Amino acid sequence: MSHLFCMKFKHLYWLILAFILNKAIAQSTASEQVTKFIIAAPQLDTLKTIWVYLPTKYKNSKKDYPVIYMHDAQNLFDSETSYVGEWEIDEYMDSLNDNESIIIGIEHGNEKRIEELTLYKHEKYGGGKGDAYLTFIKNTLKPHIDVTYRTKPEAENTTIFGSSLGGLLSFYAAIKYPETFGKAGVFSPAFWINPEIFELVQSTEIPVTSKFYFLAGTDEGETMIPKLKEMIKLLQSKGVNESQFEMHSIEGGKHNEKFWGEHFGKAYDYLTTNN
Repeated sequence: MSHLFCMKFKHLYWLILAFILNKAIAQSTASEQVTKFIIAAPQLDTLKTIWVYLPTKYKNSKKDYPVIYMHDAQNLFDSETSYVGEWEIDEYMDSLNDNESIIIGIEHGNEKRIEELTLYKHEKYGGGKGDAYLTFIKNTLKPHIDVTYRTKPEAENTTIFGSSLGGLLSFYAAIKYPETFGKAGVFSPAFWINPEIFELVQSTEIPVTSKFYFLAGTDEGETMIPKLKEMIKLLQSKGVNESQFEMHSIEGGKHNEKFWGEHFGKAYDYLTTNN
């Protein structure tokens, strides 16, 4: 074996070792309370990866738990899978003395994210399969979760939660399917991409049992706060009273996971009160 060959072999060895070490260091930041499984989504003709956060006392209790369904699971629990930082949902939940909810994260469809999380087809961006996505949650995923885990399946104990397109879709879900989703966490909703939602709200009776938590930042574009205020005014005209919602406009809040993660706790507290 030549000296040159040995040098090349050693160089390759160290490159491989460095790669392995980097992968070991750059490991998942998800809590041990988080697991994943894959389920068929026939409504979308695809497979969906689902993340499950179980309360720390789940295994040693016989209790049933309320459930929060959240979009964009890649960004919720793990910095390794997140786009630009995670919400740190698991860290927040682990910090609570009594974390009394199951969190279900649904991975977005990558290049199909707009398609899945919008309600109506947009002239420029396409999309419009939000109802198929929600039908997957209602008819396929939720029944599986309710059979597999100890849940409180009623609408009053079922929250849907998301940001941006996920905020838009979560709001829509609570408006259109209140018999399934009694509560909605609506962060930075992208009302601009589907303005038809205003017409839907105008023509829909909203139950007095529905509950909403709205959040937006002042640095999320010129239309974010005005559109959100317009929607809240419309809700109030439909009879939604102040005990059914909170709206927070955060000075300097930006359209990113850090902003949403920082405010998840207050939204969680509000939405899970009286469960």
